[in-house]
Amino acid sequence: MPLPSAPQKSGASRKSRNEILIKGMTIALIGLIILVAPLIKPDSGIGQLFAQSYLVGWFALVLGLAFIAQFLLSKKRKD
Repeated sequence: MPLPSAPQKSGASRKSRNEILIKGMTIALIGLIILVAPLIKPDSGIGQLFAQSYLVGWFALVLGLAFIAQFLLSKKRKD
């Protein structure tokens, strides 16, 4: 009985890794926008709203950076 062959690098795994990178960049960008918006428009209602939600901005930034780190670690492991 022959042994199963080693798993081939498929386009699906590369696509899923790229999706993780895109998600990470998008979430980190949203976090940055939430954190920077009160500095750009401090007097507007939107600036005050974003100033009150700074915790959400930090969470989004850290989560986005975690996705990016996961992408980089998986890329390093595959190489």
